[in-house]
Amino acid sequence: MNRIIITLAAVLISLSCAAAPSDPTENLLPKPTSVTPGKGSYKLPATPLKVKVSGPDAAALDTLLASYGFQPVTKGKADVTVSYGSTDSEAYTLKVTSRGLEIKSEGAPGAFYGVQTLRQMLDSGLDSWPCMVISDAPRFPYRGVMFDVSRHFRTVDFIKKQIDAMTRLKMNNLHLHFTDAAGWRMPVESYPKLNTQAAWRPQTKWSDWVAAGTPYATEGQPGIYGGYYTKDELHDLIDYAAARHIRIIPEIEMPGHSEEVVAAYPEVSCSGIGSDLCPGKEATFTMLQAILDEVIDIFPSELIHIGGDEASKSAWHTCPDCQRRMQEEGLSDVDELQSYLIKRIERYVNSKGRRIVGWDEILEGGVAPDATVMSWRGVKGGHQAMAEGHDVVMTPVGYCYIDYCQDAPFTQPVSIGGYTPLGRVYSFEPADSTLSDAQLSHLLGVQANLWTEQVTTDEHAEYMYYPRTYAIAEIGWSPAAKDYDDFHRRALVMNSLLDSLGYHVFDLANEYGERPESLTPVTHLALGAPVTYATPYNSKYPAQGATTLTDGILGGWTYGDNRWQGWLTDIDLTVDLGRVQPLHMLSAAFMHSPGAWVHLPKNVVYEVSTDGVNFEKAGEAWCDVADDYQSIMMKPYTVPVDTEARYVRLRAKANDRPGAWLFLDEIIVN
Repeated sequence: MNRIIITLAAVLISLSCAAAPSDPTENLLPKPTSVTPGKGSYKLPATPLKVKVSGPDAAALDTLLASYGFQPVTKGKADVTVSYGSTDSEAYTLKVTSRGLEIKSEGAPGAFYGVQTLRQMLDSGLDSWPCMVISDAPRFPYRGVMFDVSRHFRTVDFIKKQIDAMTRLKMNNLHLHFTDAAGWRMPVESYPKLNTQAAWRPQTKWSDWVAAGTPYATEGQPGIYGGYYTKDELHDLIDYAAARHIRIIPEIEMPGHSEEVVAAYPEVSCSGIGSDLCPGKEATFTMLQAILDEVIDIFPSELIHIGGDEASKSAWHTCPDCQRRMQEEGLSDVDELQSYLIKRIERYVNSKGRRIVGWDEILEGGVAPDATVMSWRGVKGGHQAMAEGHDVVMTPVGYCYIDYCQDAPFTQPVSIGGYTPLGRVYSFEPADSTLSDAQLSHLLGVQANLWTEQVTTDEHAEYMYYPRTYAIAEIGWSPAAKDYDDFHRRALVMNSLLDSLGYHVFDLANEYGERPESLTPVTHLALGAPVTYATPYNSKYPAQGATTLTDGILGGWTYGDNRWQGWLTDIDLTVDLGRVQPLHMLSAAFMHSPGAWVHLPKNVVYEVSTDGVNFEKAGEAWCDVADDYQSIMMKPYTVPVDTEARYVRLRAKANDRPGAWLFLDEIIVN
């Protein structure tokens, strides 16, 4: 009898589980605003879902639905009904009822995003869904990705493939960086040498091109590398993106990052060479306005990106044309001269019914009144711009630059340096608690940037984009509350999906993680000892100030983690151990990351003293790593000793490369 009862109980439990289908929303990325459970369930049909659409230009959505494997219908019963109005709303509701599925929105974008949620729910593989209501809307109106097609030309098909991934992630802005020193990619009829010369180079790899002296080539020469888009290709790309509610924002760099322009048309520079255009010459504005006319003719985007970052401005100090312009316009310095150029370009773009967006350097010397700012040098520029009433897209380098390594550098392809893992990107909060409601009203959203100096192939580019772009998508769309473990789980699912679709994604499941030495504090004789700086650390990389080098905390994979202290000079430091004591080992680890101009010291000399006045050499360690070794590494400069001392002096000789940094995390004494 007991055996019968146990068997009956097992059957009832089994039936109960079968009657309660699993949740198809558990892997949604980005996470929706809310999911409200209902009663009952819906059994999905075995055939492709029939979808009936009602709304403006329903045929356009029908075309996409068919490409996604749905069966659009206009008559009869449908499994899914989609209805939307004529606004630009991105909000939607998705209802699962016992009779079928309903997607509703006040606008076509919202209906489209509801379809993307439905696609992800179908990816769960479940054939029975519990009834529910998904109410969803983006947290921010701007959710973007930047593609650097200047350093390495990408085909239209490649960009369309990435648009498809953006679509799944509900991202809506694609920023194309068309121009920079390494290649001009915009079609320009008015200045044809930008396409026939400035778009081509002899070397494929950017680093090889730089090492060769950045030469350009002429279209048609055998063996050259590069390219540019035709107007027809760009129109096709714009239409493809627009059908998926993605805006393409073109960027034309000015006045800096213009070596390729100067190479083709030296008359628009101060002296015929260099990276900056000359704001003192009218020929510069004639060219820029003609180029912008062609850009505006192709791109319907209200925002036109004009760069504005990292102009050296060095030639402007002595250029007679620049000095005359400054005198005529009453400008006090070259920052105001750059502002003059930006404001003049803004007036021209405004006259065409468009608005400019630029990197946060456009704030220097006074920002143009209606400009949108992309804050990349941290968040400070964005906060300033919002306080001044400017719209802002947050894209700070420490969180949103995905050209940095996403895992332990020795496991990764060559990159420009740094370490920005998925968790770091996900941790970014654009709406800082210090911002007022008035400032926050100007916060448009977030963007991921992939600069491709070291990213030659399409496969490498995808590897850098995914999964870190998922985090930007979630930050831009989902509520502010964060749960990294849950996000990481959903990111693994999205990675598997994209991998199955032919994308080359980073192996998140086997992530190595942070530098192990940085995870556990170290104990040594110099712990907490005061350090005298004969050569002060650079103000840009103070880490934790005077306590950094003896706090027992080692640095991670990136010099920007506030654990590594930086110098642009040789280093001369002295540690006071507090008393004379036996010493057996002296050590200090330095970083090597040549893509970021971070190099190991040529040598490190250790000296010891009992009185702090009379020092004797205790040992010396030399660099045994080639300057051009491309991978990031940490090298300890260690010497064994057998002495007694109270004071330990470290002198490190910087690499000879102009602008080379030295980064040090701890002086260890045992």
